[in-house]
Amino acid sequence: MPVSEGPIEIRIKAVPGASRDALGGMLGDRLKVRVSAPPEGGKANKAIAALLARELGVRPTQVEIIAGHTSPEKTVRVAGCDPERVRALLGGGPG
Repeated sequence: MPVSEGPIEIRIKAVPGASRDALGGMLGDRLKVRVSAPPEGGKANKAIAALLARELGVRPTQVEIIAGHTSPEKTVRVAGCDPERVRALLGGGPG
């Protein structure tokens, strides 16, 4: 499986307290990420990292929130993932 040369950054819109963990597609230039965890104590951020890791086929430790820790609008850095998988996740398809 090809991996990226460097980390990939993904802008997301977090929706904590949802009924289930799921990706909600694109919302403007951000990927909507719904998690059931509450926004207190970093629980939602951990759930977001776990969900993105599962969807991208990487370990949760390879997913890091680099901006927006206390905001619904976040920037996430993902290391060691397949760029094609990220494009598919964001709805861009291959190429």
